[in-house]
Amino acid sequence: MRLAGLAMDLTPFRDSRDFRLLYAGFLGAMLGTLLTSVAIAVQIYDLTGSPLQIGLVSLARALPLVAGVLAGGVLADRMDRRLLMLATRLPLTLVAAALAVNALLPHPHLWVIYAATGVTGLLAGLGGPAMLAAIPALVGPERLAAAGALTSASTQLAALVGPALGGLLIAGPGLAACFAVDAAGFLVFSLALLFVRPLPPAATATGAGKGVRQAFGAVAAGARFVRGHRLIMGLLLIDAAAVVFTMPQALYPVLADRQFGGGPGVVGLLYAAPAFGALAGAATSGWTARAGGHALIGAVLLWGASLAGFGLTSFLPLALVLLALAGLGDLISETLRSALLQHGTPDDLRGRVSSLWMVQATVSPALGNAAIGFLAELTSARAAVITGGLVCVVAAVAVAAACPALRRADLTTPPATAQAPATPPADRPA
Repeated sequence: MRLAGLAMDLTPFRDSRDFRLLYAGFLGAMLGTLLTSVAIAVQIYDLTGSPLQIGLVSLARALPLVAGVLAGGVLADRMDRRLLMLATRLPLTLVAAALAVNALLPHPHLWVIYAATGVTGLLAGLGGPAMLAAIPALVGPERLAAAGALTSASTQLAALVGPALGGLLIAGPGLAACFAVDAAGFLVFSLALLFVRPLPPAATATGAGKGVRQAFGAVAAGARFVRGHRLIMGLLLIDAAAVVFTMPQALYPVLADRQFGGGPGVVGLLYAAPAFGALAGAATSGWTARAGGHALIGAVLLWGASLAGFGLTSFLPLALVLLALAGLGDLISETLRSALLQHGTPDDLRGRVSSLWMVQATVSPALGNAAIGFLAELTSARAAVITGGLVCVVAAVAVAAACPALRRADLTTPPATAQAPATPPADRPA
């Protein structure tokens, strides 16, 4: 029974046809996205030779994504979430195709990479809150941790296969092949969404005004809810602690070259190792339905400590093991953060709260990528990774000490309903 309790809970996948479709489409899109992440990092390093440029391209994606996420959160609480996902995912096929064409040019344009990255961020932001807000309706509140683990597993499966495949494609057919696969992945996602049932928002949110002033008021209502909810605020802070200064992905091309003496193949291994650990964590994630804040804090500490150890070693096999441990910690923390967030938010606010969550979850890694790139320019890539891991450990301990609600959190209490927001219902757009 104990071993059975550790196994991944597949109930959402078995019981919900729509969740299976969303899962399949998301997996296809993520595979292409991870290929593109590797291809862009390698391409920018080839064009510029600058670790800072690799970090800045993440920032170029983050700024439009923040604008898209804030608007997308309001839209997700006011229109069919399936249609919103479809309208923002299908155009990404064309963006990936543009990157492929640029890569085939004799002299690829750096500005095209930045422009395509910005458009991708905007569209991803507009549709992202709708996907997060749709999951509770597809699986039910009692299966949020299981759905989170399955979704994270699909992300990590793509992260395991994608970068390794990306390294092979770059070394073989070339960068354009990676972008072409990305275009196909978004097409698969769009086709899957066509067969998902309509996902209208909560009845209390559909009658809201559509003007700019009403939209800003809706975002403000979500912000007031987050500010007045100690657990949600704690989740935002622990997530920031996990990613600011601890995003070594931007430095993988540099580390592969200078620390491990390898080429694109080693870059692919560095990207794939955390995903391998995350998949191991997902396969044994059944216990997360009974876990809470203490497990989340421990997972963040494992992430930071493992990354610090990764920066300290020049022995590639040990480095891959440490990255796998970091990936395991990241999977568990991501699963619990997502489940606790959705569990603690009423449905009529899920789009907006999800958008604020995505803003933090996007801005922090982007700032982390830019900061670690800047730190690597000042010192070295190795020193930047070690420093980031240690900062993560210290920040996580500080957040845990300052947020008792986070330490006490669990998924066994009744889910949040409409009376949960800190602001009176009358203050929310009706």
